[in-house]
Amino acid sequence: MRRLTIACAAVAVTVSALAAASPASASPYHLIRWQDTGFCQIWDQGIPTTPWPANFSVVSVELPTFDAAFALKTGLLSSGTCTF
Repeated sequence: MRRLTIACAAVAVTVSALAAASPASASPYHLIRWQDTGFCQIWDQGIPTTPWPANFSVVSVELPTFDAAFALKTGLLSSGTCTF
């Protein structure tokens, strides 16, 4: 039983080390605006589905980082294009 516990701990440490060493893939982002409320949302293109319900429009070009998308959303909020 003790050997099994040590083996499991070693596997867990190895898996976590490999996960930390692999580079994170940066997926592009879009800013979408819901037509009925005017609410703007940052959408991660790495998600394999589309937003639901389908009453939205894409209001930005493809943005490389979440920070860039957030900065654009902040600007659209201040100009009144988007609601909270």
